[in-house]
Amino acid sequence: MDRIFTVRLSEDDRAVEILDQTLLPNEIKYLRLETAESIYEAIFSLRVRGAPAIGIAAGFGMFVIAQQVERTDFEGFFEELSRAGEYLCSSRPTAVNLSFAVNRMLAAAKKCGRGKAEQLPVLKAECTAIYDEDRAMCRAISEYGLTLVKSGDGILTHCNAGALAASEYGTGLGPLLLGKEKGYDFHVFSDETRPLMQGARLTSFELDHAGIDVTLICDNAASLLMKQGKINACFVGCDRVAANGDTANKIGTRSVAVNAKYHGIPFYVFCPSSTIDFSCRSGDDIVIEERSGDEIKHGYFSRPVAGENVKCYNPAFDVTDAELITAIVTERGICRYPYTQSLKELFG
Repeated sequence: MDRIFTVRLSEDDRAVEILDQTLLPNEIKYLRLETAESIYEAIFSLRVRGAPAIGIAAGFGMFVIAQQVERTDFEGFFEELSRAGEYLCSSRPTAVNLSFAVNRMLAAAKKCGRGKAEQLPVLKAECTAIYDEDRAMCRAISEYGLTLVKSGDGILTHCNAGALAASEYGTGLGPLLLGKEKGYDFHVFSDETRPLMQGARLTSFELDHAGIDVTLICDNAASLLMKQGKINACFVGCDRVAANGDTANKIGTRSVAVNAKYHGIPFYVFCPSSTIDFSCRSGDDIVIEERSGDEIKHGYFSRPVAGENVKCYNPAFDVTDAELITAIVTERGICRYPYTQSLKELFG
């Protein structure tokens, strides 16, 4: 996406700069996050979202926060930085990239084992590495994913897993964006993705900006399109993959997978290795974030769509069973069921 970035470290190293995705597609606005509280709020409120982008923001954020730590001795510095990391991780508990990046920054600090002055260049190098590795990862995932489809295919997407959710290309949209650069023509059907409308606000915006043929559909229209033969494959990202291949992604993903299975359509999950949590045995162990019902009643509506006393249940994610997933595409290669075997073989 020309001249649009998702997350980066400011030139003066004092802030995390992000594209406020809550304002898309109507306004392109960048925010400067200088405090732990503002970084927490941006992650919690989905101003920055998508597992890889959240991890990058957390890495940069830990470096920004480290500069503000008052204690200069190692023990005091590490203690304060650890508390800040725990605070950031509490903003989005389901997205494993968040804790992955925070723990990686803490590990770098612990390995350095010296005072604040010596820590800062080490931490800057580490958060920069997280960003650079994500760029390489996105490219690799996109290349592998492109081998699964052909020009002219109809692709169904759910939520947003493109460059807006990562550093470059993204995961679930990466093959489409890379394919466009290589001359492929795709017909993309983008689920609106209620209640936060990431498919409508973000995916359709991003694909249209890239010159890819995209049609926005209501979430509950996907099954009809499958029956009509307009969908050749389903592409989604994810926020966590358990050791058995069960996958947590935006609410509604499981419904897409069930429908795809019924209609004999391949359902592909795209993710970086950092999203695979081998300590999590199955989807039953994944903590599902529950968000305010106001997002259902009030979000993106000028007036409430349900009465004040009507209760709401608003899980942010669901878990797609491993048996429903045709393949999991990573930067190291493509895994297929049974994932307890293929993921272990690929990642050791």
